Amino acid sequence: MDPSKAKLCTLLRIDFPVIMAPMFLVSNEEMVIEAIKGGITGAIPALNYRNTDELRKAIRKVKKEVKGPLGINLIVNKSNFLYKEQLRVCCEEKIDYFITSLGSPEETIKMAHSNNILVFCDVTDVYFAKKVQDMGADAIIAVCKEAGGHAGPTSYSELIPALKKECTIPIISAGGIGTGAGIREMLALGADGLSMGSVFIATKEAPVSIEYKQACVDYGAKDIVLTTKLSGTPCTVINTPYVQEIGTKQNWMERLLNKNKRLKKWVKAFTFMRGMKSLQKAAFSSTYKTVWCAGPSIEHVTSIRSVDEVIQELKEDFNR
Repeated sequence: MDPSKAKLCTLLRIDFPVIMAPMFLVSNEEMVIEAIKGGITGAIPALNYRNTDELRKAIRKVKKEVKGPLGINLIVNKSNFLYKEQLRVCCEEKIDYFITSLGSPEETIKMAHSNNILVFCDVTDVYFAKKVQDMGADAIIAVCKEAGGHAGPTSYSELIPALKKECTIPIISAGGIGTGAGIREMLALGADGLSMGSVFIATKEAPVSIEYKQACVDYGAKDIVLTTKLSGTPCTVINTPYVQEIGTKQNWMERLLNKNKRLKKWVKAFTFMRGMKSLQKAAFSSTYKTVWCAGPSIEHVTSIRSVDEVIQELKEDFNR
């Protein structure tokens, strides 16, 4: 099997069909630069930057350092108050592709296509996959049950074949894969590429604390749990002693407010922003009294390496 023949490689003109997934408060320019140098691509959440001036500078930094596809992840629902400004800046700076999350991508697709930018849309089921395909999406990011962060409800073993049956655009599998052999198996299952994040957290270029990185080495798949504490939406985290102490479910007040139809939009925005601050503290703290996002693919992380070392190991394992 020649990985360079995968549709993701054709779409983005890369050598190996992997997107280094956009990870909140983890992904940065240095990681993406090394990803592109290694023959894959990488995306960064727009919300990793405090304002659009910082976002613009980051895009320009990557484009100055390397010639290759750069993606930006946009939260496209009303919880992201900077959405329209982020969309405008990314189009002005001519990024290569968007990854849209948590809302309708229709406006993003229209504006991106008018600027010759591709749009890949996060989905968790066939229904929404067909909707974004009808809107003109260029590819689908199939967020599987095994994904890190905001995971879907369905395992990749079921979701990928179902999407391949119902959709005609490329399907990029997100979740649960941390080895080259796993990449090969996903392509054989029908995926046209993969989005991989957790295996890149414990890298030298990642801007998170050494404790966060070491946790990805020390913990495994069995230590990943779902919490609604951070954003109101189920999110996978490492089950550290601190997480065990604070619990993983919203309290009665949080649940009550989220069910109030009049307040729902604003409460979700508040909860999301509060969760972001919690994650930011977690990402840069030097203590285990934190909440660290990761997926079960940390099972395959055995040491802290460079981004390039991770990529080369994936390629070598793929070809074994």
